Amino acid sequence: MSKPVDVTVAVTGMNATDNPAPGVAVCRSLRAAPDFQGRIIGLGYEALDPGFYADGLLDGGALLPYPSVGRAATVARLAELREEFGIQVLLPTLDSELRPLAAAGEDLAALEVSAFAPSLESLQAVSKAQLAEQGKRAGFPVPESTSLMSAEGIPEAVDRLGLPLVIKGVFYGAAIAYTEADALSAFHHHAAKWGLPVIGQRFIEGEEYDVAALGDGRGNTIGAVPMRKMALTEQGKAWSGVTIEDQAMLDLTRQVIAALRWRGGLEVEILKERSSGKLYVAEINPRFPAWVHLTTGAGQNLPFACVELALGRQVDPLPPYRVGVQFVRISLDQISDMTAYGALSAAGSFSPSDPSGA
Repeated sequence: MSKPVDVTVAVTGMNATDNPAPGVAVCRSLRAAPDFQGRIIGLGYEALDPGFYADGLLDGGALLPYPSVGRAATVARLAELREEFGIQVLLPTLDSELRPLAAAGEDLAALEVSAFAPSLESLQAVSKAQLAEQGKRAGFPVPESTSLMSAEGIPEAVDRLGLPLVIKGVFYGAAIAYTEADALSAFHHHAAKWGLPVIGQRFIEGEEYDVAALGDGRGNTIGAVPMRKMALTEQGKAWSGVTIEDQAMLDLTRQVIAALRWRGGLEVEILKERSSGKLYVAEINPRFPAWVHLTTGAGQNLPFACVELALGRQVDPLPPYRVGVQFVRISLDQISDMTAYGALSAAGSFSPSDPSGA
């Protein structure tokens, strides 16, 4: 029998709208782990982030400064929260947090806070601008891509990669451009929202699949669960999905993790070309996806295993997952008094003793 985990874990990403952050799903997975006996502190950026108010989910919550403020402000805030809540493990779940936190590794160590997350080098390797080159070096297929630093590069990208063309933001978002005018419009949209570069990627006619996985930082895969989307939101996000059996997708994911010696959670977006059946790595998201609780339901609790790794424990590969396990999101109203909201708005945190609905 494994030793129970009795530590305080902070999880970021409490936003849970129609484009949810992964934080709530990560917290739900921790709550579902029989060996987790610790406390969960939710970290977010707005007092009305819905995850703060989910009944029975958290033992406390707090607001963080936006990552754009800089590493020093984030570290100072984490030091305050370490003192207030006794945080021992940090699970970041947002792309925008990972670079400043990776750069703050020594600061976190000084605070005695463990974060099992990718290094700066790994983040750079899987960035949308670098992924195609990384795929060539590591031997896994990636659709041909180009980095666009200005709108003047659109005609050349169209000539080289053809139409339709996928235009992606440097952090989030993707649009299929069927004309050069579409590509130009998508470029300006993503540049305004996320900055430069904007990525142009060759369109692959086929189906998209997603694999949530966990690497141990030494090239080994602790767990991996592939999912096929069944229903999408207007933003193209999964509203329902089901676990599938596909050994080729699992092998490709293990190849990615081994090549990158990936440390922490990740989501590998895979395209299966309709004409040939060939698999391509379309994107690598360097953190758990918002649907990661499905992996727990299917028998692989990836977030809990990540906490164990953060604590320095030996974690063996997880047992096989169950195929045909489905998730369906729902919209519901969460009922709470104003205590937690008032504490977050006034003091930036609420404690376990607050009589809130959180």
